[in-house]
Amino acid sequence: MNRKGLIVWVLLVGAGLQLRAQISANGVIYVNTYKALAMAEEQRAGIPASITLAQGLHESEAGCSELCKQSNNHFGIKCKEDWKGAVVYHDDDARQECFRSYATAEDSYRDHSAFLKRSNRYAFLFDLDPTDYEGWAYGLKKAGYATNIKYSLILIKFIKDYNLQQYTLIAMGKMKSSDEVVLTMPGVNPVTPIAASGEVKEVTGTAPISTDAGKTTAPQPEVSYPEGEFQINRTKVIYAQAGVSLLSIATQYDVSLPRLLEFNDMKEEDVLVKGQLIFLQRKRKQGSIPLHVVREGESLYDISQSEGVRLQDLLEINSLSVSSKPAVGGKIYLQK
Repeated sequence: MNRKGLIVWVLLVGAGLQLRAQISANGVIYVNTYKALAMAEEQRAGIPASITLAQGLHESEAGCSELCKQSNNHFGIKCKEDWKGAVVYHDDDARQECFRSYATAEDSYRDHSAFLKRSNRYAFLFDLDPTDYEGWAYGLKKAGYATNIKYSLILIKFIKDYNLQQYTLIAMGKMKSSDEVVLTMPGVNPVTPIAASGEVKEVTGTAPISTDAGKTTAPQPEVSYPEGEFQINRTKVIYAQAGVSLLSIATQYDVSLPRLLEFNDMKEEDVLVKGQLIFLQRKRKQGSIPLHVVREGESLYDISQSEGVRLQDLLEINSLSVSSKPAVGGKIYLQK
């Protein structure tokens, strides 16, 4: 082989090695462990599953970072002034910075969604198409999620290398879960997750998500809402506890009682029988995501409130009546 041919051969072999090295065993395990949770969060909160998984892979070092192992913090979220939960201290931009600590990975994923949804600086992201992962990646960097100037490129590379876009599409109902290309590597069990300690353990009781009606979906975590005013579907809302007077809410937020009732598809009510979301502005005609997968015990009214969509528009989009009872696991469309 002449010198020129040898150089070409070395370059080709090097490129092949680089291509194979683009994904890691821990990365494969991480994605297969948390993909169902990321898809469930997309359906609940509207953050693309591809973005959630890419951020989780990067921020937690595929579940192996000290911060993740100490505190189940998968997204590097610091305490901030409004954090009332457990904390852990870790060296980052400065020594011994305060980070949020979670009991489980599920708590971390839920709080990541809440962190993005309740902050005005990330509000513009929810106007993007969920499939526009590049727009989301550049938007997160623009909004200041991370200081690394290459943050958006890192997320995009993870999405491409690990084929994470398929999970966004499955969550949206644009791709069947049966068509998923499951990540594998030689010698790696594709369904063996990384424990919080960083050690590998067998999965128990975890099923993949499906957006097909009648099929089993991943267990949906209990929804928790921040205190005070926040936004759902770019509409101001609060979570009010049972026993609270609607008149007191109207007075506190300078909204007339008739309009407050109208905003929340209510008739004459005085005191809330159960805790629920109360919108301070008129809900929107369409949702921020294409569909909602029905959870156990949910009514159409519950869905209209949780997604910030007017009840009448929700009924029209799905050709349903107000007396219709959605089936658990069924799809309720939020956009025309």
